[in-house]
Amino acid sequence: MKATAQSLGATVVIDKSRLTVFSELVKARLTFLVLLTTLVGFYVGFRGALDYLLMFHTLLGTALVAGGAAALNQLLERTYDARMRRTEDRPLPSGRLQPDTVLIMGGLCSAIGLVYLAGAVNLLTGLLGAITLVSYLFIYTPLKRVTPLNTAIGAVSGALPPLMGWTAARGEINIEGWSLFAIVFFWQLPHFLAIAWMYREDYAKAGFTMLPMFDPDGRRTSGQAVSHTLGLLPISLCPFMFGLEGGIYLIGALVLSLGFVWQAIRFSRDLTLQRARLLFYASIIYLPLLLGLMVLDKIR
Repeated sequence: MKATAQSLGATVVIDKSRLTVFSELVKARLTFLVLLTTLVGFYVGFRGALDYLLMFHTLLGTALVAGGAAALNQLLERTYDARMRRTEDRPLPSGRLQPDTVLIMGGLCSAIGLVYLAGAVNLLTGLLGAITLVSYLFIYTPLKRVTPLNTAIGAVSGALPPLMGWTAARGEINIEGWSLFAIVFFWQLPHFLAIAWMYREDYAKAGFTMLPMFDPDGRRTSGQAVSHTLGLLPISLCPFMFGLEGGIYLIGALVLSLGFVWQAIRFSRDLTLQRARLLFYASIIYLPLLLGLMVLDKIR
């Protein structure tokens, strides 16, 4: 009995370890955010009684593409991840997975996800998924070692999932769908800048050309954080102006966006690690609350 119990305990540990490695490989938290924005884009865009089967197909296909992209991104950046404290324990730098395994897993997930989106949802959503995958892996990823503009390119890739949710629901791209894209695009920039400031030494050690590397006094970094939160303020109100959302959303979006701007201004006045961390926390609170308001106060 004792030997059996020990064996079961060892199995549980192994299973948990495998689950952890898989979760890290597909960047579970990032993939969850991708799915959340896709889901809200679908929900806000869908007319009439919700088609839960279509929603399932959209989320499954998107999850496969996002997870595959995350795995392939880590494959491409494994030598750089090994140089940074925040990423040195990822599956590839730590040796818990081998490159060939990740290439097969990431490639299959991505390919199956794109085919699934095109077949089970619609061709337009599959095309947007392909653009997201290609721009993330073959434009954003290499540009991280070339120019600070990589942040803007990465924000394009990150802002396409809500548009994918919209096209899955509507079968078309229009100004309302672009407004969802723009919200996530502008949100990402101060979010990324806060991270880049907090980990600027790590990024420099790995050879990534983030803005803080060329901005030792932080004026450009904080200035862009402020300008992008200011840009987000009117854009966050577009769903109301386009008749997608009601008054509750309008008030909530205004309050949240003003709070985000204020945190960016505080960061610009006091370029400390604490202020950067507070801006980062504000960003991760802002988006889920704003998306929640979209779901709560949808008009049509």
